[in-house]
Amino acid sequence: MIAPVQEHYYAAPPRIERGWRHHLFDTDGRAYLDMVNNVAGVGHSHPAVTEAVTRQLQLLNTNSRFNYEAMVAYSERLAELLPESLDTVFLVSTGSEALDLALRIATTATGAEHVAVVRSAYHGWTTATDAISTSIADNPNALTTRPPWVHLVDSPNTYRGSHRGEDAAQRYADDVGRALAEVHASDGSVAAFVAEALYGNAGGVELPDGYLSAAYAKVRDAGGLCIADEVQVGYARTGDHFWAFEDHGVVPDIVCVAKAAGNGVALGAVVTRSELADRFARQGSFFSSVGGSPVSCAAGLAVLDVIRDEDLQRNARVVGGRLRDQLRALAAKHELIGAVHGKGLYLGVELVRDRGSLEPATAECAAICERMLELGVVVQPTGDYLNVLKVKPPLCLTASSADFFVETLDHCLTTGW
Repeated sequence: MIAPVQEHYYAAPPRIERGWRHHLFDTDGRAYLDMVNNVAGVGHSHPAVTEAVTRQLQLLNTNSRFNYEAMVAYSERLAELLPESLDTVFLVSTGSEALDLALRIATTATGAEHVAVVRSAYHGWTTATDAISTSIADNPNALTTRPPWVHLVDSPNTYRGSHRGEDAAQRYADDVGRALAEVHASDGSVAAFVAEALYGNAGGVELPDGYLSAAYAKVRDAGGLCIADEVQVGYARTGDHFWAFEDHGVVPDIVCVAKAAGNGVALGAVVTRSELADRFARQGSFFSSVGGSPVSCAAGLAVLDVIRDEDLQRNARVVGGRLRDQLRALAAKHELIGAVHGKGLYLGVELVRDRGSLEPATAECAAICERMLELGVVVQPTGDYLNVLKVKPPLCLTASSADFFVETLDHCLTTGW
């Protein structure tokens, strides 16, 4: 009854019916270490989230146009975690909805239409967010089917991209300037630049230092707004800061969040400046029927409490740093590992057949993921060539489980897949 295009992980996927912290359990009683589930940011079946959702369901869950405390409380907590200028919150249900709304806010507030986006990025599945998604792994025709209002800029990937030296950040930012100049040369105007501050679907690739600040400056000089997609990379995941954009010392005009926000309960948000929200209001009213519902806001508040009370941002930094160091040591042992990307608990292990040509080890990556499942680890390919092991587990990942992942990957690479 389910459309085949809704893919599952794995050729013969296990039937998963239970989860606890950073583990999943199938109906045969097999436990798997979950290294990909950034949706369950604070861990599967967290008691605090379960209690908050249960309590709220016993009281009220309704259309978000009603007035209730949870919506205000959650919006205030979220805004407190962001720079002071980002003071106005729109609550929605998903990351796709959040990015779609951000585009509407940007185009309405600026009166412009054109949007610049980086290659190899994924931002959602709605018509508008699919238009700005450029990952050929998700859509093989992504680069050839963009509408005329979408303008591609070079992927700021210093491992596989076109610029890799000390001046890479400036050269990639100059490509943003080139795209914006082309818009103006064709009598168009720029509404926005959309980017993640850590390159998610490309494999956890870190942007070169200085790139985002230089790109933001060029966008603002062109009259556009800067949209930060924090759907995958935010919520304390990078460890050093709560938001990935903070790693770069920039302040976006619009921030989009979802995924980990509700720990599996549908919750997303767009946070922006009040004057931009006021300009957007001129086009009419906005609402998301269950975006910011009482139950989703209760889940959202519980998630923020858990991240704070269990010090999960520090855990992402400490355990993530340990994991990255061990994976880099593994790269010295196995030629198949070309690079280890990312920071905190958003990492990518890029597999290549040749470290000189960087030929992607796509088939090997898929086979390794299948073998890792047999060994009790859930990990999946990502990147344009599906040759990067994406490592984005729940933030409660322990040091011993991180060690187990590395040991299992080492065993797999040593004995075969």
